[in-house]
Amino acid sequence: MKTLTEIIASTTSLNPQSVQNALDLLLEGATIPFIARYRKEKTGSLDEVQLRDIWENYNYLTDLEKRKQTILEAISAQNKLTEELKQKIESCLQKTELEDLYLPYKPKRRTRATVAKEKGLQSFADWIKSLNNSNAKPLALEEEAKRYLSVEKGITTVEDALNGASDILAEEVSEKAELRAYLRDYLMKEGIFTSSIKSEYPEGSTKYEMYRTFQGSVKKIAPHNILALFRGESEGLLSINLDFDESVIFSYLASQEIKTKNTAIKQFYQGMLKDAFNRLIKPSLVREIRSDRKNWADIESIKTFEINLKQLLLSPPAGMKPTLAIDPGFRTGCKVAILSETGQFLEYQAIFPHTGEGKRKEAEITLKNLLKKYNIELIAIGNGTASRETDQFITEILKTLNNKPIKVIVNESGASIYSASDLAREEFPDLDVTVRGAISIGRRLQDPLAELVKIDPKSIGVGQYQHDVDQKLLKQKLEETVESCVNYVGVDLNTASKALLVFVSGITPTIANNIVEYRNNNGVFKNRKELLKVTKLGAKAFEQAAGFLRIRNGENPLDNTAVHPESYPVVQSIASSLNTPLSKINQVNSQLKNLNLQQFVTATIGLPTLQDVIAELEKPGRDPREEFKYATFKEGITEIADLTPGMILEGIITNVVNFGAFVDIGVHQDGLVHISQLADYFIKDPKEVVKVGQVVKVKVLEVNEKLKRINLSMKLSRE
Repeated sequence: MKTLTEIIASTTSLNPQSVQNALDLLLEGATIPFIARYRKEKTGSLDEVQLRDIWENYNYLTDLEKRKQTILEAISAQNKLTEELKQKIESCLQKTELEDLYLPYKPKRRTRATVAKEKGLQSFADWIKSLNNSNAKPLALEEEAKRYLSVEKGITTVEDALNGASDILAEEVSEKAELRAYLRDYLMKEGIFTSSIKSEYPEGSTKYEMYRTFQGSVKKIAPHNILALFRGESEGLLSINLDFDESVIFSYLASQEIKTKNTAIKQFYQGMLKDAFNRLIKPSLVREIRSDRKNWADIESIKTFEINLKQLLLSPPAGMKPTLAIDPGFRTGCKVAILSETGQFLEYQAIFPHTGEGKRKEAEITLKNLLKKYNIELIAIGNGTASRETDQFITEILKTLNNKPIKVIVNESGASIYSASDLAREEFPDLDVTVRGAISIGRRLQDPLAELVKIDPKSIGVGQYQHDVDQKLLKQKLEETVESCVNYVGVDLNTASKALLVFVSGITPTIANNIVEYRNNNGVFKNRKELLKVTKLGAKAFEQAAGFLRIRNGENPLDNTAVHPESYPVVQSIASSLNTPLSKINQVNSQLKNLNLQQFVTATIGLPTLQDVIAELEKPGRDPREEFKYATFKEGITEIADLTPGMILEGIITNVVNFGAFVDIGVHQDGLVHISQLADYFIKDPKEVVKVGQVVKVKVLEVNEKLKRINLSMKLSRE
């Protein structure tokens, strides 16, 4: 029998030794980002996706093994565990297959078959079964049934006896693993989901009109269709059926179960098999298939959410520059927060540019003073209520200035949730909720990753049917995504918040809190080794975290790189071989590229690590995120009413879903570029061509002001 490692290697198509080494590291407590970045020699350079795949397979298989043991013990306790059954159970690799094998032995509630057995009809059922497997001429079924009549037992007619025997045999058939496996596979391949809107909802009265007469193959239906169908059903608007060719089902069951040529037995079995399928097999298999497709749709939708979240978190930062952030508003005014180049809150002002000419003039003076006082280089405007009006106001002011800051409209999804959170109250206990919101908007522009980690990913607005999917799996996958992004970029140890630090490999919430406390009490960290002075941050946590924590202008230039402290000696050897001090090693890039790395290979440091080291030395302290770009919304286009078909506008993609992409074009309502309008060629998945945060040009195709729907196209060549 294959070992667990061999099974995982086969399932993932990976080298067994790499799988075993990865599992050893994971079971020792190493994190996936750490293994992917700093243990390439052991794993054969497996990436995070492959490592998570290994870990998920390991957890699935270990859960499966536990379940096998429970089932083996349960069947053994009934004295029904044969060697053949034991081997079948032990060789199972799927939970569904395992549960099918256990079904006949599983304790169950009182069924029709149970009642029939209590009435003494088991021997009658066995007799009928023996005739089915025999060529002997049987007595008439009705005659044999008379032997089981008993007023005391409630068997008063021949039909009662025949029905009871049928119930017993139907349950036996319904519990046969091989039959269930075949029928499940047939329904998965050939079944069709159909839906209809309930009669009490007239045409055009619901948001589910496309599902009024919907048909979708079980194996081909799109994830968003599944989730929409089930949501409509849960809301009481839709009825969903699983249709299939029943004649194929009954033909198969007959071929497997009917052995006799005797007409009476055949007819009895045909009726029994129909009952077995319709009453016992079909309901459970339909539930399983619905559950399977729902789980699949959940996983696919969560994958889309993960990709969108990753792209949003890795949005290019505008940079740590003096920033003026505005949370726009009409009657309540605009909340203006000033942030330093390190994101520190400096000052707050409320302005009222949209409540009369006098207030507008006051707001202009206030803003000009703030821009000059703090040498503002960035202006962040939240994209909520009054954003375009505020944008126009700022544009007018900037026209009068020589040194113009970069002005960007920032997606503020989730900012209000952050501003009312415990974390925000802890960060800014003396500030109003609205001021915290403005600060969050400004920091999002400076460094999206550092700020967005403070918000529940579900509140950021880049998901699809996020409230309909498995919430536990969604939380796990989104946390993994955040962890991956944080460790990919790296974290400034001396400015990072607890919310950011907690996602660093090896850093627990307690350690994150202790790091900030140490920093507050002792000042900035001067080198990575100083981390070992932090309470509860021991050697293991240091090993896992150190490479992902950066110290700018520290005592050791390598502390501002992704080079792990364990590799410092080899870097020193490289610098010595080039007669170059560490502080100037990035100035000899050509020599670094021409180095024979083989001479620096040791028992623990191989070529993959050395290649990573060289890449870091060539650009120490670099940010791996792309260059900052921003969309410029068209002047005069601030509401849906301003749009007309044919307009060409610039916008920014806010969400990518299975059927297309949503684009913010500056009118308080995102427009949809349907998948068919993303490119001039066929696209199977929108993620092939677009991503969250991407600046795009779109053409307005259709505007429905009443329903607030905007249809856009990226096929500009067809103008």
